[in-house]
Amino acid sequence: MLRVAVVGGGPSGSCAAEILAKAGISTWLFERKLDNAKPCGGAIPLCMVEEFDLPESIIDRKVRNMKMISPSNKEVDIKLDPLGYDDNAYIGMCRREVFDAFMRNRAADLGTTLVNGLVQKIDTGNARQGPYTLHYADYSSGGPTGELKTLEVDLIIGADGANSRVAKAMDAGDYNVAIAFQERIKLPPEEMTYYEDLAEMYVGTDVSPDFYAWVFPKYDHVAVGTGTMQQNQSLIKGLQKGIRERARKRLFKGEVIKVEAHPIPEHPRPRRVVGRMALVGDAAGYVTKSSGEGIYFAAKSGRMCAEAIVEISANGSRVPTEKEIKSTYLKRWDRKYGATYAVLDILQRIFYRNDAAREAFVEMCDDRDVQKLTFDSYLYKRVVLMNPWQQIKLTLRTLGSLLRGEALAPAGYDAVPSAVGRSEGDFLADEAAQAIKAQAHNESTAEPKERPTVTTG
Repeated sequence: MLRVAVVGGGPSGSCAAEILAKAGISTWLFERKLDNAKPCGGAIPLCMVEEFDLPESIIDRKVRNMKMISPSNKEVDIKLDPLGYDDNAYIGMCRREVFDAFMRNRAADLGTTLVNGLVQKIDTGNARQGPYTLHYADYSSGGPTGELKTLEVDLIIGADGANSRVAKAMDAGDYNVAIAFQERIKLPPEEMTYYEDLAEMYVGTDVSPDFYAWVFPKYDHVAVGTGTMQQNQSLIKGLQKGIRERARKRLFKGEVIKVEAHPIPEHPRPRRVVGRMALVGDAAGYVTKSSGEGIYFAAKSGRMCAEAIVEISANGSRVPTEKEIKSTYLKRWDRKYGATYAVLDILQRIFYRNDAAREAFVEMCDDRDVQKLTFDSYLYKRVVLMNPWQQIKLTLRTLGSLLRGEALAPAGYDAVPSAVGRSEGDFLADEAAQAIKAQAHNESTAEPKERPTVTTG
């Protein structure tokens, strides 16, 4: 019987383990941090809820409205109601610690052996063809260092993220990694009501030179973050300061409850299958350009890889070959999503290259056809074809927006106005209170001055 180790307990690993366990294949799922909360916008498309049978209990917010904000603070509202979507259409907002735990536990309930462990080394056998021996630290007993153990398997699925140990073991090749930085912020009730079913996306060199920043609603807080490519990683804290400054009037009296950072792949790895080792999710590099979407494609890649393994192994009765895994899993994945990744890469290169292009991008989002095309593609993960007139109109509008963008790009950046009617007096009073608080903190932590020695004659 086929033995499979899935390394990494995020959406890609859990979905792979679930499919394998359902087929009766002996499956181990390794995850070091069972309470892990990856810094992630946490948005999932509507089709994923049905396709992966997700309960509403893991969805914090059902977003039906998006707001795109340009460098000059031009705001474009994108609402599902005017576009003709029914009341059941939405973008789901999740906390990764809740989402990931549900997926892992479901895989375990179906027969996967869940290991609270860190894989430290992989012996790959002759020419990396296996069998494979995993050396790992088992933390199930709660100790600080873990108990060293080994496990021999016939096949490995690497679902262990951008810094994948499986990818290193199989010599999958390097790739550039972007960095995502996010703060979870509690807001007053008035501000949280504003974000009830609304997500905001900001563009501008102040928040990211090559991506966007976001304010996404969660259960009882908002996630505020940004991302940038590898060559600009040293700027990330300044870029986070940029989104905090631009959105500060909508984050009034915001209290930071958690700070998170994580690497994100910029493109697929050169090699995703070597021997009987296959990569999925972030480990394979399946994060889209332009939108930065990763959850759906992670889960889908894990499922497609596992389905291919179940098929070619005849439900685990034989060990599949490298050629068989490539000709099923990889071929099917590239055929289904290769064009999507290519198009989004082109869009990022065109519209995120400078503030003029970003102004054009936001202006284009004000077009109803663009909005409908975008939401159909995102919500249902399907290719939406435009009629010839729509194609001509979109081309002309793109050219016009790019030309106007040069004139609209700002020399500096301002904060967007309050969305709940806060006055300038409110902000000045809050700034004064924060300054007093900071001064008091500095004085309390400062080293006490040495008292002068007093002598008497």
